[in-house]
Amino acid sequence: MERIKNSVRLTGFAGMDPVLVNFANEKKMARLSLGVNEFYKNSLGEAVDHTQWFNLIFWNQKVDLVENLVKKGSAMRIEGKLSTQTYTDKNGEQRYITEIIVNQLEVVDKYDL
Repeated sequence: MERIKNSVRLTGFAGMDPVLVNFANEKKMARLSLGVNEFYKNSLGEAVDHTQWFNLIFWNQKVDLVENLVKKGSAMRIEGKLSTQTYTDKNGEQRYITEIIVNQLEVVDKYDL
């Protein structure tokens, strides 16, 4: 039996310019959102164009690639793993955020999608 793996592959467009963070210990991080379009027909036969948004996190050497190659609207393919964090908001309610920690990035021509 094959081992189960936490793995995500997506192709879409950067929804924003990367937000870069430098840490004191020379670690770097970049955040950005990725929009993935889905096209389908609903139960009435109407064409629907729906965009889902995903939060991406890049670390260290991947940050250099993102900083140099990605800007809002860039088309890209990513592979990574899901990471869910919990926190308590100012009203005392528990919140969850799911991000994709990217380990592979390919910037592509938008016409190749």
